[in-house]
Amino acid sequence: MANTRVLSAAVIHAVLWGACDALWCNCTTIQCRKTSLQCETDGACMTSTSFIDSQEQHVRACINQDDLVPPGQPFFCLGAAGLLNIYCCYTDYCNSIDLQVPFATSRAGLEAGVEPWGPVELMAVIAGPVFLLCVLLMVGVFIFQYHQRAYSHRQRLEVEDTSCDHLYMAKDKTLQDLIYDMSTSGSGSGLPLFVQRTVARTIVLQEIIGKGRFGEVWRGRWRGGDVAVKIFSSREERSWFREAEIYQTIMLRHENILGFIAADNKDNGTWTQLWLVSDYHEHGSLFDYLNRYSVTIEGMIKLALSAASGLAHLHMEILGTQGKPGIAHRDLKSKNILVKKNCTCAIADLGLAVRHDSSSDTIDIAPNQRVGTKRYMAPEVLDESINMMHFDSFKCADIYALGLVYWEIARRCNSGGVHEDYQLPFYDLVPSDPSIEEMRKVVCDQKLRPNVPNWWQSYEALRVMGKIMRECLYSNGAARLTALRIKKTLSQLSVQEDIKV
Repeated sequence: MANTRVLSAAVIHAVLWGACDALWCNCTTIQCRKTSLQCETDGACMTSTSFIDSQEQHVRACINQDDLVPPGQPFFCLGAAGLLNIYCCYTDYCNSIDLQVPFATSRAGLEAGVEPWGPVELMAVIAGPVFLLCVLLMVGVFIFQYHQRAYSHRQRLEVEDTSCDHLYMAKDKTLQDLIYDMSTSGSGSGLPLFVQRTVARTIVLQEIIGKGRFGEVWRGRWRGGDVAVKIFSSREERSWFREAEIYQTIMLRHENILGFIAADNKDNGTWTQLWLVSDYHEHGSLFDYLNRYSVTIEGMIKLALSAASGLAHLHMEILGTQGKPGIAHRDLKSKNILVKKNCTCAIADLGLAVRHDSSSDTIDIAPNQRVGTKRYMAPEVLDESINMMHFDSFKCADIYALGLVYWEIARRCNSGGVHEDYQLPFYDLVPSDPSIEEMRKVVCDQKLRPNVPNWWQSYEALRVMGKIMRECLYSNGAARLTALRIKKTLSQLSVQEDIKV
């Protein structure tokens, strides 16, 4: 109790005199070992002692002022009974003291002839750290959700003392285990921040697998499994933050939406990299897949149905305390859809997505200068007649883009030994990198659409695909099909064709 009063007084003193000179502390972290074994902070000095795998470990480090929460008793300064002893202080180099190890102290007592603990005491020693970890987990999740819309994300992702990682994540946990545990027991909005940080900072990059206007995509390894790491440049911080924010929307996780794992920043002192870690799919994008392979009728239906399922879930609003807002993609195209190992689709790249709050009927549009891909823009987007205040307008624009993606898939369908070479929509009408004006002339003024060959009428699956395409590409957005209607039509088609999806 006395220690708590001393700590509270020290924290209050630090707050009152926060404008004074910076605090210097002893430091034993990996970064400090490369320099002068000291660090500078505006918060507190920290020293910790733990007993792990029969070894005594000492850590000294700096804690920033922003991390000293909650005021009066910061959880970064709390120990764990029997596992970890932590002491925070607020004067220069005050963390030079060596703390006692709880386990070691207990063992010394046994050797001195002290009577061992009974069942009640032993249960208290075991239950104490477990309860503390649960409290820390709840506080961490609450803080992350409260601040996830603030652009202070980078400050909240500063380097964490890795000696505490064992308190949060078991060494034998795989990514699938972690995601399953958090998705079924938590809010459904992804892994807690400190788990994301631990995962991201132990990934080993293997090879670059793609480049874009945002940066690069790498294949990485974590605990024997492959992950995809999308690396944004520091000038793309808004895009990185927005995409991470959308991926962590409550109840978003779905088999046909790219599985988000973690977001973190990597600062080596010279430049900052912004990481977005997700599931890895070796086939790459649908664009890459269709360039390499033709597809059977079964393959075409699986790709089309899974893409519609992902978009339907994205568009769907789920009401309730654990509900999900409606989300529109705004940049749907074959390069932003990935092909999974089972040859189904996963919608990716949510950096331009918008969310709809039905309770206030407002649309959450990110402050981002990027626009969608011109080739896939709906007529109302090209001629700027879209109603930006009406969420259904954005969903209708997504459906138009889905119709163009379906045209790309159907062209590569091998029916009766006949299939066509891969091409982008409007390949014969506009240049490789068309302007808004060129697309407006073709789509709005001339009202042209990709050609649907007559021979598709000879095959039921291609006939249905052609009909869906035409109803997705209407000039009037309100007349287009919904993603749910497309999903139901393709589900019926898969039953008729006896396809197991």
